[in-house]
Amino acid sequence: MTADSDQTRARPRRTIISVDAMGGDLGPATVVAGISRSAKKNDEIGFILHGQKAVLEPLVAKRKNLEGRCEIRDAPDVVSMEEKPSQVIRHGKATSMWSALESVRNGEATVCVSCGNTGALMLMSVVRLRKLPSIYRPAIAVLWPSRNPQGFNIMLDGGADIRADAKDLMQYALMGTSYARNGFNLQRPRVGLLNVGTEEHKGRAELKEAHDLIAANARTADFEFVGFVEGRDLPGTICDVIVTDGFTGNVALKTGEGVAKLVSDLLKDAFRYTPLSRIASVLAYTSLQRLKKRIDPRRANGGVFLGLSGTVVKSHGAADAMGVSSAVKLAFQLAQTGFTEKLAARVASASLLDQDDATEDSKASGDTA
Repeated sequence: MTADSDQTRARPRRTIISVDAMGGDLGPATVVAGISRSAKKNDEIGFILHGQKAVLEPLVAKRKNLEGRCEIRDAPDVVSMEEKPSQVIRHGKATSMWSALESVRNGEATVCVSCGNTGALMLMSVVRLRKLPSIYRPAIAVLWPSRNPQGFNIMLDGGADIRADAKDLMQYALMGTSYARNGFNLQRPRVGLLNVGTEEHKGRAELKEAHDLIAANARTADFEFVGFVEGRDLPGTICDVIVTDGFTGNVALKTGEGVAKLVSDLLKDAFRYTPLSRIASVLAYTSLQRLKKRIDPRRANGGVFLGLSGTVVKSHGAADAMGVSSAVKLAFQLAQTGFTEKLAARVASASLLDQDDATEDSKASGDTA
């Protein structure tokens, strides 16, 4: 056996990530820097990079560690942050976003990562990858810093659809549970339903109905349902997965980002206030760095589109190289666990449970008649 064949056998079989290089506020140079950062840390990742070839080739050439690990697919057009999703669907076939999703659809890549227009990416993902059977509405699962051992709680929906009825919320619970298992190795996640209070008589009618549906599926789907939770529990330790509609979830997410920035700015102002406080900031430098790292949104960058026949990770539009690398890391973890297949099986099992319940109801009605 030759040395060449020995090296070929020793080389790991890489997981291919499809990356929309043109999406995002900071441009393709930041995206390339991000995937290069991931490539240095993990030899098991390969990339298909989608965008304007003339722009991407020199950027990739500067990153020697991407040699042989990054294929460039030419896509001349770019989806801007201002474009309406409906316009992108009609005229977006030549865009980097469309091309990135096509690689997943064709089986060339396992996961798609994009920093681009969220609405366009979601609609395009639904059109090109299709929803899983029995899924009513896809959802965006986002990570919320918490004091739980895993460091983050999962909240969904983060804004894929502002509407959600009781069955949608039940499916969100199932999808969030699957994400918690495959993304954080939580064997029996705790699920909470976001409401204006923890009492069972509070909330809209669809929330009360969702409460009963989620509770009915908890044993079969092997998760613990803790009942209603409040906004203050988002970063808490009561549950691992928080279920809500996209309108409420997106408002909560943006509010959290604003509060985090306010606290950061107020801390900076406080430590600059007097000469003594400046000295205190030097003494507290190590602790402040730990705090900064703990709440750094770049470490939790990446909202996962759940409910599709393919995995899509949405990176924050303003993500820097570290943020892009975090999104790629999440994409790799989900690809390694066979996330989409496991999610499909979990939703299918719940659908069978619904069918069995419906059959029992119809039998009962027949007996009564």
